[in-house]
Amino acid sequence: MSVTVTEKTTAPAFEDSLTELEAIVSEMESGDLPLNVALEKFERGIKLSRLSQQALEQAEQKVKILLNEQDENKLRDFNSTAEE
Repeated sequence: MSVTVTEKTTAPAFEDSLTELEAIVSEMESGDLPLNVALEKFERGIKLSRLSQQALEQAEQKVKILLNEQDENKLRDFNSTAEE
């Protein structure tokens, strides 16, 4: 019987990324980490920073799209072409 383990490939939630990034910064600021661990933490921090930046850019794009849609759907005066 074989068991297949699938790795989670989805990005962590924005808030989770920030929380983890803050923890990494605190650990690194303590200065108590061995060099190899500090480098691993730094690499993870860079990855989280990039993921967070992408999430912010996507959110900004969604807001722009929604605002443009809202502008297009504003009520306008009805100009009747029918003769009265």
